[in-house]
Amino acid sequence: MSWLNLGSLGGCVALAFLAWAAGGFRRPVPWRTVRGAAVLLAALGAAVFWLPPARTVLEAINGIVIAVLEAGNAGAEFVFGPLALAPGQTSPSGDRSIGFVFAARALPAVIFFSALMAALHHLRAMHLLVRLFARLFHRTMGLSGAEALAGSANIFVGVETAMTVRPYLAKMTRSELLTMIGCGMATTASTTLAIYVLFLKSSFPLIAGHLVSASVLAIPAAVMTCKLVLPEAERPESLGGVPPLDESFREPNLMSALAGGAWDGLKLAAGIATLLIAVLGLVALLDLALAKGSAPFAGAIGGPLDLRRALGWLFTPLAWLLGLERTDLRLAATMLGERAVMTEVVAYRSLADLAARGAISPRGLLVMSYALCGFAHAASIGIFVGGTAALAPERRGDLAAVGLKALVAATLATLLTGAVAGVFYRGQAGILGLAP
Repeated sequence: MSWLNLGSLGGCVALAFLAWAAGGFRRPVPWRTVRGAAVLLAALGAAVFWLPPARTVLEAINGIVIAVLEAGNAGAEFVFGPLALAPGQTSPSGDRSIGFVFAARALPAVIFFSALMAALHHLRAMHLLVRLFARLFHRTMGLSGAEALAGSANIFVGVETAMTVRPYLAKMTRSELLTMIGCGMATTASTTLAIYVLFLKSSFPLIAGHLVSASVLAIPAAVMTCKLVLPEAERPESLGGVPPLDESFREPNLMSALAGGAWDGLKLAAGIATLLIAVLGLVALLDLALAKGSAPFAGAIGGPLDLRRALGWLFTPLAWLLGLERTDLRLAATMLGERAVMTEVVAYRSLADLAARGAISPRGLLVMSYALCGFAHAASIGIFVGGTAALAPERRGDLAAVGLKALVAATLATLLTGAVAGVFYRGQAGILGLAP
C-alpha cells in the first residue's frame, strides 16, 4: 500500500471524526452503525476495485447506461437537429455537430431518464432491488426500516425518494429525518447522472459504472456521517423491519407514467438550467468585484482574486484528506468549492475539461469522480427540505432544523466515498476503461 493509499485511509478516519465534531461530539457514539457502515464501505470498495467478477458487473452496468443514453438522444436529435449531436458526429442528412451544446445534449437526457425511471417504477422493475438494499442496510447498520428504505431508494432516484416513505414522515425522529435528507444530498439521481456521463465518457470510458458504484457507496458513508452528527436518541416506529414502499402516487398505466416522468424531467431540466444561469451569472459578477478589490494586492497574491481561487484555498484541507497527488490537490479543492457553491454540474464540467486536457492524474480523476457524486451544495437545502416539507407540512420546523446539518453530513459523506476509492485504487490497469 502506497503513501497515497494510506493518506486516503487516514482521510476516512479524519472525515468520520469531523462528522462527530460537527455534531458537537454527541454521546453515546452509535458504534453499531459506525462499524456496520465501515464494513460495508470496505466490502463494497474491495469488490469494485479488486474482484474481477465485480469488474465485469461494473463494465456491464456502464455499457447499459451508455447504450440507453445514446438511444435516448434520438428524441433530442429530432427536436434540436445538429445541436444535439455529439462533438464530431454527423447526422444522416449530412449536418455536422457544432460541439457540445449543454441545453441540447444534457437537458434532454434528464427528461428522457426521468421518463424511463418513471416507467420502470410503474412496472415495479426496481422494487426488488430497493427492498434488497433496504434489508441489507437495516441489518448491517441497525437503521430503522423507513431510513433503510429511503436510503436504498436514493440509489435509484433523487429528491422524490421522500415519496417512497411518505406514510412514515409524520412520526420519524429528527435523526431519521436528518439521515433521509443527508442520504439524498450525498447521492445523485439517475436523471442527473446522465449529464455527468455525457461530460466524462470520452476521457473516462467507465464513468457510468463508477457513478453507480459511488451512489451505492454513498449510502453507508452518509449513514455514518449523519448518525455521528445526530445520533438516534429515540425509538423509531419502524425499527422492527423494512416497511412496504408507498405506491399511492403510482400512475394508472404505463403511458401516464411515461408522460408524468417526462413532465417531471422537464421541470427538473428547467430547474437545472435556471439555477446555472442565475448562479453562474452571480459568480461572474462577484469575480468582477473581487478582481477590482484585489487589484492593489495582485502582485502579492499572484494575480487577481476570483471566487474559484478563494474556494480552492478554503477547501484545500478537505481535498488533502482524499489522498491525492500533490499536483492534483489545488485542482481538487477548487472543484469541491465549485460543487458547494455552483452545483456538481459545474464541478463535473471542470473535471471533464481537466481530463480532456490531461491536466489531472488518473488517480485524481477517479477519486474526484466519486467525491463530487452528490447533491451536496447550498441549493440542496431548499430543494430537499422544501420538497419533504411539502409531503409532511407538520414536520416543517424539524426539517428546517436539520437542513444545514444534513448538508454538512452529506458533504463529508461524498468526501468519504472519494477517500474509499483512493484507499482501493492502486493504479489498476483498466479500472477507468482506458488503454493500459
